[in-house]
Amino acid sequence: MNTPSQLPGFFSRLSIAFGAFFKSLGDAEFAARVRDDGIGPVAAPAPAPTVAPAAAPTPAPAPLRAPSTESALQLLSLFQREARLIDFTQENLAAYSDADIGAAARVVHEGCARVLREHFSIEPVRSEAEGARLTLEEGFDAASVRLTGNVVGQAPFKGTLSHRGWRATKVQLPQLAEQHDARVLAPAEVEL
Repeated sequence: MNTPSQLPGFFSRLSIAFGAFFKSLGDAEFAARVRDDGIGPVAAPAPAPTVAPAAAPTPAPAPLRAPSTESALQLLSLFQREARLIDFTQENLAAYSDADIGAAARVVHEGCARVLREHFSIEPVRSEAEGARLTLEEGFDAASVRLTGNVVGQAPFKGTLSHRGWRATKVQLPQLAEQHDARVLAPAEVEL
């Protein structure tokens, strides 16, 4: 367990929060691990079962497909251009005051939100309010709903919605010229 002297300072926590936020956007498994480790909003613990039912079957892993590196780099470039996200995450924040970092975080937040609004349509996976009790019937979409906690037995499953989830309904990234090098996230600037 961490003692108070080992806990990260504000600047470190801010950097960790931004890193976790953007990693969660691009990596659903990471987001689920963050949620399941009790970081962020935590649902009330499920009551212990009175009998030990059989464990739910584990679905076979889906075949893997190669990610689109160019699209990921293009999105990162948009976050840099509109929000200076890379500049912010690469900066050593130890020399800045909390107020300076808060002001910078506001600019980064506003720019990131602008990129998401301009290039994505995003809606919640579930329409219920977080904290609502719900029942998942047999055949529910396991790609859209992840079961956490004491997952045993077969559907129907009754639980509490701890996060509504997010689904992209539209992605509209700008087209790139054939010779465009997507690895250049922000060109160097030389003032004359």
